[in-house]
Amino acid sequence: MPSCYTLSINLFTGGLKMRAVVQKVSHASVAVEGKTLGSIGQGLLVFLGIAPDDTDEDLKYLVKKDTQLRIFEDAQDKMNLALADVGGALLVISQFTLFADTRKGNRPSFVKAGPPDFSKAMYLKFIKACRDLGYTCEEGEFGAHMEISLLNDGPVTIIIDTRER
Repeated sequence: MPSCYTLSINLFTGGLKMRAVVQKVSHASVAVEGKTLGSIGQGLLVFLGIAPDDTDEDLKYLVKKDTQLRIFEDAQDKMNLALADVGGALLVISQFTLFADTRKGNRPSFVKAGPPDFSKAMYLKFIKACRDLGYTCEEGEFGAHMEISLLNDGPVTIIIDTRER
């Protein structure tokens, strides 16, 4: 890719990077057209947004951060345990709307989200990286209209942006 193209994308996105909204759940599932594609018990529901200039470094950072978040309670009811400590699983859902721009008018713009082919590849890499670490990782269907069911535990909801390291 020519460097001038890379520069123009970085200017266009305003430096946005991969984003995740992570929810601690007692259980969660995803369905498309009435068919359940993935379901987990205790664990993390991860809504994952990809920007056009995301890198493998961003992906590795986010996988590590998501899987090592100490947001599960220990015996003293302190959020001190990570996903592996509780034998939890992940449900990962692609979410381009995390890059919604609502500054003008009432209809959000999504031009800052990554292009579909690139975003799908990064989404699948994220899931593979979680599985390679030994986690059970369920997934939605990229680009599909999905129905997500969950029971938020806590509630605990954390936003992670790889730009803010």
